[in-house]
Amino acid sequence: MKRKHFNVVAAGALLAISAAGQVADAAGVLSIGRREDSTTFDPIRSAQNADNWVFSNVFDVLVRVDKNGTRLEPGLAESWEISPDGKVYTFKIRDAKFSDGQPVTAQDAVFSLLRIRDNQGSLWRDSYSVIDKAEAPDPHTLVVTLKTPSAPFLSQLALPNVSILPEKVVKAMGEEAFAETPVGSGAFSVKSWTRGEKVVLVKNPYFWQAGRVKLDGVEWLTLPDDNTRMLKVQAGELDAALSVPFSRITSLQQDPNLEVHLDRSTREDHLLINHEHGALAKAEVRQALDFAIDKKAIVDTVTFGFGHVANAYIPEGALFHYADNLRRPYDPEKARRMLQAAGAADLKLNYVVNAGDEVDEQIAILLQQQLAKAGVGVNLQKVDPSQSWDMLVAGEYDISVMYWTNDILDPDQKTTFVLGHDANMNYMTRYHNDKVKDLVAAARVEMNVGKRQQMYVDLQKMAKADVNWVDLYYSPYRNVSRKNIKDFYQNPLGRFALEDTDKL
Repeated sequence: MKRKHFNVVAAGALLAISAAGQVADAAGVLSIGRREDSTTFDPIRSAQNADNWVFSNVFDVLVRVDKNGTRLEPGLAESWEISPDGKVYTFKIRDAKFSDGQPVTAQDAVFSLLRIRDNQGSLWRDSYSVIDKAEAPDPHTLVVTLKTPSAPFLSQLALPNVSILPEKVVKAMGEEAFAETPVGSGAFSVKSWTRGEKVVLVKNPYFWQAGRVKLDGVEWLTLPDDNTRMLKVQAGELDAALSVPFSRITSLQQDPNLEVHLDRSTREDHLLINHEHGALAKAEVRQALDFAIDKKAIVDTVTFGFGHVANAYIPEGALFHYADNLRRPYDPEKARRMLQAAGAADLKLNYVVNAGDEVDEQIAILLQQQLAKAGVGVNLQKVDPSQSWDMLVAGEYDISVMYWTNDILDPDQKTTFVLGHDANMNYMTRYHNDKVKDLVAAARVEMNVGKRQQMYVDLQKMAKADVNWVDLYYSPYRNVSRKNIKDFYQNPLGRFALEDTDKL
């Protein structure tokens, strides 16, 4: 899932800082400091990690990914059968309730599946367009018929954005009101959401695994400044904090009151390029930029060795990653010659940087210096993080560093989002290659594993040849918690299993 955009105002941040000290001591309430605020509680209208990680606390899905992030397991669907032709999925819906006490029914699942497929506000329409029809012959039976067999379909049902919502509540409240005060069937329910400050969750007594939940509640506090979050968790004013700066990992590891979590991830940081801006439309210009960037220097200087150089949009450890994909060496002189040959010797780029993000700002300075050696002038435009995502959507940038973490086990999700020409404009790069687009669609419905793997190898090669973006580095999740917090863990797909977390 893509980099979060931050809806933060200074006043809200100050309130969150003062509030942090009040919640960390609350018995049974876990306080988590994060850089980003939520943007919505309507799952189909977000593609943000900051939202999805909280969605997984509040909503439930038909099929889950296990705690280790390696296999699928039952969620609201306790079992399922697939027809021999691979087109009809029949799910048995377990006895479960929403946080208002009403039962979860197969009709709610029908509503949710067709809504993510058809609603014009859905950011995930393309991923679910393979659904032909969804039916509920009885309250505990869901039958989904696909237009064609789809290799990633079962994995797609674990995406937090296709969480099962209560149809009657959504329709009675209206979508806008529901997005502010949702009703879900997850381990926790939303008590309040103060934009720019915090999301307050309380234990959901109707959760079908309520006996598993140890916490009384969770508070997600918005603290955009990296240093503030680290100081608050060190002082005991927060129970946990996300996005530990690389520069602070070693010192925090030496604090006897803290535990630093470097959990295996599917995170890739990359340089987005706006293909619709002038010379950036030329593949040879984008290739020159790739030659002009010293990824190893970024890993060594910015990640302090905790990251490693990326070579493909499918990250290491993920299904069908191509380890032998092309790695362009750092060669600023070659880059300069290529730019001259392409008529872009005087290339000037506007680089949108998230102000206050230590890692973002360090990378920006390094890239500015490296690209200058190839004759490229870079203007660093530091903006409030609440603005950067909207700027990318509007195309008001030339380059910008962002990141992605997978949400499902199958590579189709990320591939569709960044290469499939879907509603997200290939992750706002405006990249366009019809051969790539067609191969993305073909790989989705190829049921032979060997053939499908080769398709994704080819896609990684094609993306690298075209430089849809510049792959920078892979890195673990970087979180920290107090020693009295047990089982605080983020799986490779980003999910926090807070139903297992305890505060001693």
